Amino acid sequence: MVKNKNTKDVTEERLEAVEEALTRTERILEKHQKNILTGIGIVIIIVLGYFSFQKYYLEPVEEEASEQMWMAEKYFGMDSLQLALDGDGNYYGFLDIIEEYGITKSANLANYYAGISYLRLGQYEDAIDFLGKFSSSDQILAPMALGAIGDAYMELGETSKAASFYLDAANKEDNAFTSPLFMQKAAWAYELEEDYKKALQLQNRLKKDFPDSAEGRESEKYIALLKAKLK
Repeated sequence: MVKNKNTKDVTEERLEAVEEALTRTERILEKHQKNILTGIGIVIIIVLGYFSFQKYYLEPVEEEASEQMWMAEKYFGMDSLQLALDGDGNYYGFLDIIEEYGITKSANLANYYAGISYLRLGQYEDAIDFLGKFSSSDQILAPMALGAIGDAYMELGETSKAASFYLDAANKEDNAFTSPLFMQKAAWAYELEEDYKKALQLQNRLKKDFPDSAEGRESEKYIALLKAKLK
C-alpha cells in the first residue's frame, strides 16, 4: 500500500510540474505574442516574395536571355568569335547577355563562352576574368572552365599557376574524360617547372587510375623520362 501511495504521489508531482511548465509557456507566448506573430508574418512575406520574384520576374527574364543567346552560341560554333562576343546588331553577343541579364543562368553560361572565346582569340587576361566568374556543378563544364584558366596562364608564361589550375580541374570531378586530360597537363606543367617528383606522381596516378585513357596509355614513356631526370 505504501508503495502504491508513493507512486501516486510521484505521478501527481510530475503532472503538477508539467502543468506549471505549460502555464509558464503560455505566459511567455502571451507576453511575446505580438513579436512572434510579426516574425511569422515576415517569414511568410519573404517566402511569398521569393516565389513571386522567381515566377513573375526571373523566369520571363531567363526565357528572354535564352532567346537572345542562341545566335551568339551559333556564332561560337562557327568560330566567329568576335560576333559571338559582341553580337551582330540584331542579336546580343555574350557580353551583352552578361550585362543585361546578369542574374540569369544564361548570363552565367555566357561567362564561360566569353572566356573560351577570349582564350581562342589570344586575349588571355580577359579569358581568365570571364572564366573565373563562371560557376557550375556540371561534371564536364566545371573542370573544363578551370582547365581553360590553366591554359590561359600557361600562354602567359605563368606555369606555376597553370599547374595549380590544371590540378584543380583534374580533381574537380572524377571522370574518364577531364580527369586524365588535366592531370597530364598538370604533370607537363610541373615538369616545365622542374618539379619532376610531382610530375612523376601525377604520371603514376594516370597509369594507375586511368589506364584505358589516351593519357594513361602515354604515361609509361613519361614515367621513364621523369625517372631519368630524377637520377
